[in-house]
Amino acid sequence: MRYRRFGRTGWMISEIGYEMWGMGWTGTDDGESRHSLQRAVDLGCNFFDTAWAYGDGHSEKTLGELIRANPGKRLYIATKIPPKNMKWPSRREYTLDDCYPPEHVEEYVRRSLKNLGIPTIDLIQFHTWEDQWEEDHRWIKTVEVLRDKGMFRAVGISLNRREPWNGVHAVRSGALDAVQVAYNIFDQGPEDELLPACKEMDVGIIARVPLDEGALTGTLTLESRWPGGGLRNSCINRSNLEATLERVDALKSLVPKDLTLPEIALRFILDNPLISTVVPGMRKLTHVETNLAVSEAAPLPQDLHEILKGHRWDRSPD
Repeated sequence: MRYRRFGRTGWMISEIGYEMWGMGWTGTDDGESRHSLQRAVDLGCNFFDTAWAYGDGHSEKTLGELIRANPGKRLYIATKIPPKNMKWPSRREYTLDDCYPPEHVEEYVRRSLKNLGIPTIDLIQFHTWEDQWEEDHRWIKTVEVLRDKGMFRAVGISLNRREPWNGVHAVRSGALDAVQVAYNIFDQGPEDELLPACKEMDVGIIARVPLDEGALTGTLTLESRWPGGGLRNSCINRSNLEATLERVDALKSLVPKDLTLPEIALRFILDNPLISTVVPGMRKLTHVETNLAVSEAAPLPQDLHEILKGHRWDRSPD
């Protein structure tokens, strides 16, 4: 496993982290989750991204068990505060009071600390974000107060899919340590404004949905559905799944015989030195072993990387 500096925090985190949304889905096998998480630790993964909303704290509690099972290892823990209105994605009309009034922020930081069973969270993130909130300095004051209490070490935001521009002002405010954004072969929009701003402000970048909600595994069909209910299924509905599969088929012909489409998708992201870590969702042991092995691989051939850049797909926001 290779490690990268996480912005101005100075933490050296695994360039492939662990996204734990799947640990909170209805019907998830907790035993399988525990085995998969422990295998990730054994293979050198030290960055774990969860959220209170992943099973109303269930994913956080599972991560807490992992922390206690590995007392001698430094694991970096990132979680997220849900918006008060419990609506994803965020919308322009939502105000800070609708989503993150000060008392709500403190309440859910405390809930996450209890679920995780730790005294301090490494990275707390706002699970939704509107850049207009940057002008309401109450969120910054709340962060400063809670950080001074030792409740967390760093703060970040998680951006709506296909809206990477909707966090640039917050990054340039100097108040953030990290940004989480959808970034993959199709979603290359963060390269326009967000990634350069993060470089300028020394903000860590977490690349999520690297396999485009499973599309870049190359295994989806028009009949594909996901466990866990509406939100995940709504990410790729039947109408846009057809267009997605057409684009995936175009990529399959580019895959060299010694590589796979998921491996290419992860390598494409890691080829960008501005990315601090990429966090694929991994519910199974085989996913952990396959994905983490990519860290030891060489960069993509330059000509292939340039061809993949031509597969950018600027879709409408969710």
